[in-house]
Amino acid sequence: MALNDTLAFLRAWLRDPRSIGAVVPSGAALARLMTAQVSQMGGPVIELGPGTGALTRALLARGVPPHRLALIEADPQFADALARRYPKATILRMDAAQLGNTESLFGEERACAVVSGLPLLSMPAPQVAATVRGVFERQLRSDGMFYQFTYGPRCPLPPALLAQLNLQAQRVGSALLNLPPAAVYRISRCPGVRVAA
Repeated sequence: MALNDTLAFLRAWLRDPRSIGAVVPSGAALARLMTAQVSQMGGPVIELGPGTGALTRALLARGVPPHRLALIEADPQFADALARRYPKATILRMDAAQLGNTESLFGEERACAVVSGLPLLSMPAPQVAATVRGVFERQLRSDGMFYQFTYGPRCPLPPALLAQLNLQAQRVGSALLNLPPAAVYRISRCPGVRVAA
């Protein structure tokens, strides 16, 4: 992890702790766990809240082509840095909760996966619901997966929200060497749920 990235992350956290959720970027163990299954899915990928790009680097290392990657970043300084580092990726400077009002980021094609670094536990419940609803209703293909990490003891999406959106969550594993330790969840549609074209 580059010292510059750590300092940039710490400065962003000091500006707005609720929107960042951690004082340092995701570590290598967490990035590997979050992206382990993405390369096998064969499609474009959306990353929510990439920050300094720790998960972005892992996605590229897994073989996701930069032009098949859309990075959704609300923090203007992070977004500018990402645009300089990854000029072939699509960088959208917006709140991920707006994804429900946005056409598919890849034209006729929907994403095979969404990898989220958003601090869901510190976000307002309506913002979390709008983000997840937008991802599943407008951006992910029918067999697409949403990967989310958390520092909490259980899935960061409340059971009521999962039920309302016909979603299921499965714990993928833990990154104990991350600072702080984190768990990764894979959220998908319940069997039999159809997706509008």
